[in-house]
Amino acid sequence: MRRADRLFRIVQLLRAGRLKTAHALAERLQVSERTIYRDVRDLQLAGQPIEGEAGVGYTLRREFDLPPLMFTADELTALVVGARLVQAWGGEESFVAAKNALARIEAVLPPELSEHLDSIALYASPFAMSKEHRRLLDLLHRACRGKTVVEFWYTRLGEELSQAEHRSVRPLALAFWSGFWTLAAWCELRNDFRTFRMDRIHGEIVTERVFAQKRGQRLEDFLRMVRARYPEQKGKSARHIL
Repeated sequence: MRRADRLFRIVQLLRAGRLKTAHALAERLQVSERTIYRDVRDLQLAGQPIEGEAGVGYTLRREFDLPPLMFTADELTALVVGARLVQAWGGEESFVAAKNALARIEAVLPPELSEHLDSIALYASPFAMSKEHRRLLDLLHRACRGKTVVEFWYTRLGEELSQAEHRSVRPLALAFWSGFWTLAAWCELRNDFRTFRMDRIHGEIVTERVFAQKRGQRLEDFLRMVRARYPEQKGKSARHIL
C-alpha cells in the first residue's frame, strides 16, 4: 500500500469515533506500530485533528468528522453482502477495493446502523477463489478494458491438459454464475464468438497487440446474437446473456 493511501486509511479508521490503539491500526494496515506512530505524528503536523497518544490510542475529534451516511437497513445489507461476494469471488484488486469500501462505510455510519452492520449474518467464503484465479481474473479484466489480445491454452469439459487447444481471442466481457467466471470473446481461431470458462484457461498471455473493435465483433453484437438464439430467455437470466 502506498504511504498516501495508508495515511488516508488511518484517517478513515479514526473517523469511527472509537479509540484505536497503534497496535490495532498496525494489524489492520499490516505495518509496524512504529510506522503508525510516525504516520499519526505526520498527520497531526499536517493539521488533522487527531487526539491521543502512544500507548493509549487515537481518535478523530467529532466536530471535524464527516456527516453520517444514511442507508436503510436493507440498503446497508445489500451493500455489505455485495462487498463480501466481491471479496469471495473477485480478483485481487477487487478484493482489496471491496475491503476498503466496507471500512469507509463503517467509519461514517451513525451508531444505530453500525450496530446493524455487525448483525448482518450473510457471508461468502473468502477462500472461494485461489490466488492464481484471482490474478487471472484481474488480468482478463484489464485485457477487456485495454482491448488487448489474449492467448492461452484451453481445455473443454472432460479433456486432459495434454488435449488443450491454443486460442488467440479478443476479450469482450466477463460474467459470473454458479461459481464460475466466463470470458466472452471473439475467437481468432474460429472467427466467431466464443465463451471460455476461466477454470479451463491455462498458460494465459496478454499480448501487446491492441485490437480495434469491428462491426459484428463487438460486445453488443455478441449480446444481440445471444438474444436472437435464446428469445424465450430474454430478460430471465444473465446466464443466457453472457
